[in-house]
Amino acid sequence: MKKMTCRQLGGACDIEFQANTFDEMAEISKRHGMEMFQSGDPAHSEVINKIMELMMDPGKMEQWMTEKKQLFEALPDEN
Repeated sequence: MKKMTCRQLGGACDIEFQANTFDEMAEISKRHGMEMFQSGDPAHSEVINKIMELMMDPGKMEQWMTEKKQLFEALPDEN
């Protein structure tokens, strides 16, 4: 089990997520971001808009995801 914050994953706050795999972590972060976006949170809305821009360039999006995955993999497992 690894822990990362929303901010470590490119988000706008320090809420902490826990997951066993990067894919799980990415899904939790995505759900959180969408909930915050839908609630009208301006900081999260800005981040979502930046990520949507990244998605327009598959190479940049892939690089961004690779960097986040490497950060996840480098973290120690916590029990």
